[in-house]
Amino acid sequence: MSLGGALSACAPVIIGGVVVGSIMATDRRTAGIQIEDESIELRAANGIREHLGERVHVNVTSYNRQVLLTGEVPSAQDKQLVEIVVSRVENVRAIVNETSVLGNATLTQRTSDTLVTGRVKARLIDAKDLFANSFKVVTERGTTYLMGRVTLREADRATEVVRSTGGVQKVVRVLELISEEELQNLLPKPVPATTPL
Repeated sequence: MSLGGALSACAPVIIGGVVVGSIMATDRRTAGIQIEDESIELRAANGIREHLGERVHVNVTSYNRQVLLTGEVPSAQDKQLVEIVVSRVENVRAIVNETSVLGNATLTQRTSDTLVTGRVKARLIDAKDLFANSFKVVTERGTTYLMGRVTLREADRATEVVRSTGGVQKVVRVLELISEEELQNLLPKPVPATTPL
């Protein structure tokens, strides 16, 4: 289903130097929650850097105030400390701590993960029965994490698409499930055609 026609009149807005417009319109979070998620990511990353410095490599991804932590930490104590630091960030609703007690990923591993994420996003866009902007995609050491507010049908279909993407070793769903009825209420309403007088 194409939303291009319904969104063509949507003027882009600049927030914090980032152009948003049609992306916000198709995201299933409110504009306020999207901005809050960005703020959570920034404050959590700053807190981790302040408390743990350069000894950890932790990525913070927030979707609808649920925070996914991925990356590497040198010890179980550091893994716990990262979670404590993030739990103190205002408006964090839940934390999924997927950090691993390992040495930091190499530049080659990180580049590979970035490429896999790009391939996954492209495949989600190509899947005409999915709204790609409903998913946030993160890949860490070959594991691809899916975040978003989606129906069970969409979650299963997206998982199938991601699993068959080159470079994906495992799929982890960090999804908030909604009903088909809730989905219909979230979709943009078609603009009625007007007749010239």
